Amino acid sequence: MEELDLDAMLFFDAVPGAYSIYRALKRAILKIYPNTQIRMQKTQITFYNPRVFACASLLRARRKAEMPDSWITVTLGLPYRLESPRAAVCTEPYPGRWTAHIVLGSSEEINDELLQWIGEAYVFAAAK
Repeated sequence: MEELDLDAMLFFDAVPGAYSIYRALKRAILKIYPNTQIRMQKTQITFYNPRVFACASLLRARRKAEMPDSWITVTLGLPYRLESPRAAVCTEPYPGRWTAHIVLGSSEEINDELLQWIGEAYVFAAAK
């Protein structure tokens, strides 16, 4: 049985339902990358091994009216601009490094497409 993460529960407390989405994301990432470390920070929870490849937060990456009732935002570092309607915001903070913010409104949105992007971010972070 999966252990409850009290720090993460408190982190996502402001948005009802967000913790369950985070828990599903964490479970999916650890299933593929079991050596992943997780670090709780003030504004995000980072997934790294040994470099950060994904973050989960309560960032409002869309206008309030476009945000689902429950959500988390997954942030990925990629070597290309993520051209997908799922990417709420994409920026290029450094040449050849794109940051994509993806809003998840339910655990069902943690699908093969998202996991592929997470895998690409994992490989990109590892190559640095």
